[in-house]
Amino acid sequence: MNKNLKIVMSGGGTGGHIFPAIAIADEIKKRFPTAEFLFIGANGKMEMEKVPQSGYKIVGLNIAGFDRGNLLKNINLPFKVMSSLMKAKKAIKEFKPDFAVGTGGFASGPALFTASRLGVPIFVQEQNSLAGKTNIFLSKKAKAVFTAYPNMEKFFHGTKTFFLGNPIRKNIITDLTDSKQAKEKLGLNPDKLTILSVGGSLGSRTLNNGWKENLEEINHKGYQLIWQTGKTDFKDLSSSIQHSESIQIKEFISDMALAYSAADIIVSRAGAIAISELAMAKKPVLLVPFPFASEDHQTKNAMTLVEKNAAKMVKDIEMKEKFLPTLLEICENENLRKEMSANLEFFAKPKATEEIVTEILKTLKISS
Repeated sequence: MNKNLKIVMSGGGTGGHIFPAIAIADEIKKRFPTAEFLFIGANGKMEMEKVPQSGYKIVGLNIAGFDRGNLLKNINLPFKVMSSLMKAKKAIKEFKPDFAVGTGGFASGPALFTASRLGVPIFVQEQNSLAGKTNIFLSKKAKAVFTAYPNMEKFFHGTKTFFLGNPIRKNIITDLTDSKQAKEKLGLNPDKLTILSVGGSLGSRTLNNGWKENLEEINHKGYQLIWQTGKTDFKDLSSSIQHSESIQIKEFISDMALAYSAADIIVSRAGAIAISELAMAKKPVLLVPFPFASEDHQTKNAMTLVEKNAAKMVKDIEMKEKFLPTLLEICENENLRKEMSANLEFFAKPKATEEIVTEILKTLKISS
């Protein structure tokens, strides 16, 4: 069995579900080069593109979540669930996996439920501090649940729960460098306090507006800003704002490790994988959670850090009153910055992927 392991991976909808699944598959592949993988995703979602790009085979289910905004759209949901269960059953029966790993998202529900019904051992990885409904449901049949936050047992009663962190991009762990060198490499003054703002690949309108309104004050204070605008606002912002050596406006940052290294303070949304990367960077962070994430889980993620004094938080609706004062409080207090960095270390889990895979293999008594 050890020589030809077969594994079903399922997770998708967002990068936060997809990339941990790919990272876990890559780690298993490293230990078992002949292992075979079958990813199960949702048609029309980003996993159908990202998984093949990473070299893995994927089957798409015609599944969607419950639409609370438009109840009429849910008429076909029972049929979608039934057809997804049937397709998942066919794929899993043909593939004959040794075990299955789910990282959340629409497709992991039918995929892992079906796997467990067919007697396949299943494992769940939960990225957020508020467990998703799919993962809570699946955990009842799981051999173990792996979490990125402590004290998650309350969601997964009776199932073995391990606080091991989120699998993140390898280069974030390996390529972090000295702050002054990183600033010089980016053409910034190595002696000036530098703020990095990241709002995801599409960007954050809230963060972009926050910077637009307060850029004069940032300039006046002599701070440097690396501002990742995202695709949506980049054209408007780069043409309407005067570029200077101290304000760098970028649509996208390809070398995140370099940007994290250069930063003295980071302003970010509070997605699970973003927070896991920020914890690795160990830089003081101001979180502005995306309020429309399902069940407002970004606010819950942020609060977990705030409660340990590892981050400050400003809500979307508080941006006008609180963004600049909170940011300046961090910028102007070096002791606070040192304390926040030290407290962030609790959430830094550089070996998350390796430890998750080791625990799976241990549970199933598979030696690598």
